[in-house]
Amino acid sequence: MKRINRYLRPALLATAALGALPAHAAGGHGPMPYSFEPDTGNLASVQRGARNFMNYCSGCHSMAHLRYSRLGADLGIPEDMLAKNLMFTSDKPGDHIMSAMPAEASAGWFGATPPDLTVTTRMRQPQWVYNYLMTFYLDDNRPLGTNNLILPGASMPNVLGSLQGWQVMEEAHGEQDEGGHGAHAGPSFKRVSEGSLSDKEFEKFVADTVNFMVYAAEPGRADRVSMGMKVILFLLLFTGLAWLLKREFWKDVH
Repeated sequence: MKRINRYLRPALLATAALGALPAHAAGGHGPMPYSFEPDTGNLASVQRGARNFMNYCSGCHSMAHLRYSRLGADLGIPEDMLAKNLMFTSDKPGDHIMSAMPAEASAGWFGATPPDLTVTTRMRQPQWVYNYLMTFYLDDNRPLGTNNLILPGASMPNVLGSLQGWQVMEEAHGEQDEGGHGAHAGPSFKRVSEGSLSDKEFEKFVADTVNFMVYAAEPGRADRVSMGMKVILFLLLFTGLAWLLKREFWKDVH
């Protein structure tokens, strides 16, 4: 087994992001300040997302229902490049993507094993995951110094803080709509220290990561969509031919 890539070390400190949570937080139906639509048809984005996930998430979180070989085949990544850049916990392409963190030990350290993320975007929806990753903020009342707008009380530290920078959440202010009725404005964030990425670069980073997670949750979706389009095209052509054939047969019937 290979030595864990140095970029995974910050992620090894992460606890269960979606598992070890207070009961009231499990629903995670908070405000969604960011809109997001996944684009798994953007192969370059999904490839970048795979890189992001392996470097920042796989130290704690597995994708136990996806194999490295399937990932490489679907995303057009040659086996040698896959082994060199994405396979940090195994030397066998046929292995499932497993976390480097020992499950039993992590449960003892953090109270729960960090959850597998293979189908998270199907359970939570892509927009939820995108907003979750975008809305960490500093909170001195939390043990690790950060909290999350979408999932208050989340146990996971902000492992992407060095990229995004650190931000604080400002209280929402009441406003009035055009009819004079009270309208509640959502909370906003204020950057207090810069990260290594600009706002646009970080948004793209998160979008790529979520696109990869959407792909991982349903690897066969692209093939099904492609086949579905072909079937629809065939049915349209067949319908046209059938109509022409019917017209030819019935043209002499009065």
